[in-house]
Amino acid sequence: MSSLPRIARALRRTLLQAIPTVIGIVILNFFLLQLAPGDAADVMAGEAGSATEETMAAMRERFGLNLPMLDQLLTYLNNLAHFSLGFSPRYSMPVADLIGQRLPGTLTLMAMALAIAILIGLTLGSIMAAFAGRLPDRLISIFSLLFYSVPGFWIGLMLIVLFSVTLGWLPSGGNGTIGADLSGWAGIVDKARYMVLPATSLALFYVAIYARLTRAAMLEVRNQDFVRTAYAKGLSPAVVTVRHILRNALIPITTMAGMHVGGMLGGAVVVETVYSWPGLGRLAFEAVMGRDYTVLLGILLLSSLLVILANAVVDIVQTWLDPRIGEL
Repeated sequence: MSSLPRIARALRRTLLQAIPTVIGIVILNFFLLQLAPGDAADVMAGEAGSATEETMAAMRERFGLNLPMLDQLLTYLNNLAHFSLGFSPRYSMPVADLIGQRLPGTLTLMAMALAIAILIGLTLGSIMAAFAGRLPDRLISIFSLLFYSVPGFWIGLMLIVLFSVTLGWLPSGGNGTIGADLSGWAGIVDKARYMVLPATSLALFYVAIYARLTRAAMLEVRNQDFVRTAYAKGLSPAVVTVRHILRNALIPITTMAGMHVGGMLGGAVVVETVYSWPGLGRLAFEAVMGRDYTVLLGILLLSSLLVILANAVVDIVQTWLDPRIGEL
């Protein structure tokens, strides 16, 4: 059976589940944010130093903050129906444009962090499975669990102290050299230097998860009948490990990777703040501090869509890894 029908079936199933999920997330986030004290008018008036009651009333009327809660929700849903995320009072620009400026930075950071976490996790997990119960297995387990137990912001600060302050190898923050008009390979290298520390800081938390999961999955798979059959056919241990054991062990790992997209979006708030990285996480923090709930609603909506998209990609990858999944 061709893989295309299985992939189409997986995408259709994900889409049918996504529509009510997104609607529920939008409504729930809206009411939760309404419980928070204050609004954008209060913060903007406080930053200005003084504001009259008439000025604040005019600001609330201009941005629709004086409307009843249900009317605000209907207005927001109407904007979404017209593919609009609304207007930001604090930044005085459409939310979609504001998110569009920050989204590439966060997506790049998350992709790099996820790649680092999976690559290191698979490598360490494979070594742990090969030396199960022996010294390398125990040492790597302790080493990986150390990063799992330490808060992300502390890891970020320690990486800055070591690689930026002490050794001077990497920059401590930002996303590029200020004033440097670099392009081509030089521009890529410059961006990569600024991305190494935040991506590593975001990834280290998940290394222990992928390492332990890889170890457990490989130990379980290598005792299956098809692995013994592959050895009986005369295949080399390396071929059996890569084509049979590791491929089947990737199924639970891809499942966890899809679940971790949402966690990485949450972790990006801390990492982007520590490293002054211009992304959605830092924008979400600024929106909370500025009571700019329209921006925050847009970020939460986009985050939920990214999680749904990641799970759709996971379904496709798992259908490719194990064709039997597409039949379920």
